[in-house]
Amino acid sequence: MNPLAVNGTTLFFEECGPEAGPPVLMVHGHPFDRTLWRLQTAALAAAGHRVIAPDLRGYGESGVVPGVTPFEVFADDLIAVLDHLGIGRAVVCGVSMGGQIAMEVLRRHPGRVRALVLSDTSPAPETEEGRKFRRELADRLVSEGMGPYADEVIGRMLAPYNVTGMPEAAAHVDGMMRGTDPEGAAAALRGRAERPDYRPVLAACPVPCLVLVGADDEYTPVEEAERLHALIPDSRLVVIENAGHLPGVEQPESFNRALLDFLTAL
Repeated sequence: MNPLAVNGTTLFFEECGPEAGPPVLMVHGHPFDRTLWRLQTAALAAAGHRVIAPDLRGYGESGVVPGVTPFEVFADDLIAVLDHLGIGRAVVCGVSMGGQIAMEVLRRHPGRVRALVLSDTSPAPETEEGRKFRRELADRLVSEGMGPYADEVIGRMLAPYNVTGMPEAAAHVDGMMRGTDPEGAAAALRGRAERPDYRPVLAACPVPCLVLVGADDEYTPVEEAERLHALIPDSRLVVIENAGHLPGVEQPESFNRALLDFLTAL
């Protein structure tokens, strides 16, 4: 693990694979950490890619800054990590909130994105109801802690049949959620409530994009991924069977095959 002082906090990130390999930046979602990608980082590194997997601020081992973390702050943090490593352009891969942060990287720093991988995510801004929900959930996490929330959402983060059928994967996801600092998660949720509309950015996306989605994702269903795919000029869509919102955890072999096929084609 590598600590890096960035924008008023300390970020921790993992780097693996050959230094000369094509760089891939992995952006986890809420409320997780870099270990969400552990099965992907190993496969990508073995295939010769240079993989960078940070803990977003407020998550994992990175510093917690209470209040509000706007998405542009997350995006600038990620670019600071690339700058520190001397990486000009990278494939940016994100899941769920991490996918939206990847979109923000494209919006703010288009010259730094070699290609996009968007898993189980949505480009639309929050509705007024959605903003209210995010803010109320943020306050609730601070007051209650992460445990009750983890209990509620485990069967939506993973397909319910994988919660029971894949106990080790379920324990990993549950442990990440419970281990997240509530203040960090709350700050991200408040920032997420105010995110912009990424659809115009993606409609003019100048780089290739892979859209991935679990066939049984309740948060961002296949229909949402199909709309995302239709929006982006140079994109391919892969539906991962027998998976919910986190197909990289639930079906890593299928997810990795799609990811490596896309990266090879670049």
